[in-house]
Amino acid sequence: MAKSKVYVTRMIPEAGIELLGEMCDVEINPEDRPLARAELLENVRGRQGVIGLLGDRIDSEFFDAAQEIKGYANYAVGFDNIDVGEATRRKVPVSNTPDVLTDATAEMAWSLLFAVARRVVESDQVMRAGDWSGWGPLQFIGGDVTGKTLGILGAGRIGTAMALMSKGFKMKVLYTDSSPQKTNLVLEEELGARKVGLEELFEESDFISIHVPLRPETRHLFNAASFKKMKKTAYLINTARGPVINEADLVEALRDKEIAGAALDVYEFEPRMAEGLSILDNVVTAAHTGSATESARKNMAILAAQNLLAMLSGKRPPTCLNPEIYE
Repeated sequence: MAKSKVYVTRMIPEAGIELLGEMCDVEINPEDRPLARAELLENVRGRQGVIGLLGDRIDSEFFDAAQEIKGYANYAVGFDNIDVGEATRRKVPVSNTPDVLTDATAEMAWSLLFAVARRVVESDQVMRAGDWSGWGPLQFIGGDVTGKTLGILGAGRIGTAMALMSKGFKMKVLYTDSSPQKTNLVLEEELGARKVGLEELFEESDFISIHVPLRPETRHLFNAASFKKMKKTAYLINTARGPVINEADLVEALRDKEIAGAALDVYEFEPRMAEGLSILDNVVTAAHTGSATESARKNMAILAAQNLLAMLSGKRPPTCLNPEIYE
């Protein structure tokens, strides 16, 4: 029996490639760069399976090119790059990689929180430039963490993990959820956390950590009006999706000291960031490294491969985004 032909749009950890290679003919983008749109559409022709990344737009044009496709696996927990409705209409299963990167991303949110609150990057730059003249009582004074209020925007897997890690810092935890009826019993029982509305989260939090998916209702959720509602001493952390923040408005808010600082791992127009952001001292920027641990990236590759192999064999994949096609 002929092996299924699989295309991987960018090199992923070898564990996933090896798993695919046991049952499939696998071709991988040989260059460490995102594919141009025309390259993507050309390379998926004649393939029965594809593993792609967040930057790969999976829509009707993609499916028109990949007419033999039996499944698409996203190497990411987010899936705003996939038109799930179109995939479902064409009865093509699609999947993502939740759970395996939860702790890694939550840890990254904490890394960013401490870096911006304690002005780690600023003092690092002064040291590297040889400009530090010695300790002074007014140097690099930042924000306290212990005992402060942590606002979790979106208490799903990652938001919950990030909140639970606050226990050692005796923080008060507020959280939001997209469902009015839903409460996070884990956070409420473990931390005494309280579910609040968006306005209260803005007004009461000393730190707001973003953990919502990108949807029409979350795009530009943080904008000029939002920043005016936040404390002037508050910090904003984003390890979710860049367009949840209007970056131009964020630049102005940081420049005008409407909030104390921001720490970002994702951007509205990746890989670029808004003009003026890079010159501000009260922002910490990372290069979308939330899942960048050895185990997380390896397990993402394995899960993506497992999903795709299930699809190719006609079985429901472990983390299917459109399970209704199997009903």
